[in-house]
Amino acid sequence: MSAQAAASNLNAQAVSGGVLARLLAFSIALGVLPIVSYFGSLNYLWEGNATYAAITAIIAANIVLVTYIIVSVLEDRQNAAPQPKSQKEKPETKKR
Repeated sequence: MSAQAAASNLNAQAVSGGVLARLLAFSIALGVLPIVSYFGSLNYLWEGNATYAAITAIIAANIVLVTYIIVSVLEDRQNAAPQPKSQKEKPETKKR
C-alpha cells in the first residue's frame, strides 16, 4: 500500500470517528434534554401545567434536531469545498 493511500485511509477513519462521536452526542442530547426540560419546566417554570411543560420539551427536542441539521450541512459544505489553486498540482517549470 502506498503512503498516499495509507494517509487517505487514516484520514477517512478519523473523519468517520468524528462523525460518529457527533452523532452520539446529539443522540444523547435528544434523549436527555427534552426530559430534563419537561420536568424542570413543570416544577419550576409553569407550576404544574403539563401542557406548557410538554410544549417546552417539544421545543427543546426541535432545537437539538435543527442544530444537528445545521452542523451536518456546514460540515458537508466544508468537506465539499473546492481546493484553492495553490494546493492543486502544478506542472513544474524550470527557469533558466
